[in-house]
Amino acid sequence: MEQTKKKIRTMEGLVVSDKMMKTVVVEVERTKKHPKYLKYYRVTKRFKAHDENKQYKVGDKVIIEEMRPMSRDKRWKVVSKIA
Repeated sequence: MEQTKKKIRTMEGLVVSDKMMKTVVVEVERTKKHPKYLKYYRVTKRFKAHDENKQYKVGDKVIIEEMRPMSRDKRWKVVSKIA
């Protein structure tokens, strides 16, 4: 049997809160197509991401990566900052 490796999901977003200990809130924006009117509109979703060294601040554009659950709603970690 062949082992299929699960692809790790990554997303790009903006840090909107850094008030928690070792956690930042990242807002990810994407476009969605309306089923009837076929117009694209923006949809935003917020994810809590792990930030071990508290190095990311509000306004930073970051890449987050899916990982094992660390708490009730923290399932992402910040990988890097986008310049």
